[in-house]
Amino acid sequence: MSYFYIFVTICLTVYCQLIVKWRINIHGDINVGFVGKCYYFLEIFTDPFIISGVISIIIAGLCWVAAMTKFDLSYAYPFVGLTFALVLMFSAIFFHEPINFYKIAGVILIIAGIVISSRGM
Repeated sequence: MSYFYIFVTICLTVYCQLIVKWRINIHGDINVGFVGKCYYFLEIFTDPFIISGVISIIIAGLCWVAAMTKFDLSYAYPFVGLTFALVLMFSAIFFHEPINFYKIAGVILIIAGIVISSRGM
């Protein structure tokens, strides 16, 4: 059950990032001027999908708190690095964002770091 908290934290964090990007693509660029920005943020924060992303990140935070009761921070935190790999993969699939050598190399280094640091438990 302890790793479940980390797993849920990662999944909900990735969900939030993807949902926010999806909906921002639909709503368009932020408006110019104070009133325009206020209207834009009102529109964004009343979007049901954005609200679901905000709720997911709150639940992710609660799961992270639960994970912190079971693991040392220095052990658990590197697992959050998996969000980089998942967001990269899903952003390429859903948003057709480019993946290049440097992004792949970075994700490989992150995953290697997770594997190495997880051996220290």
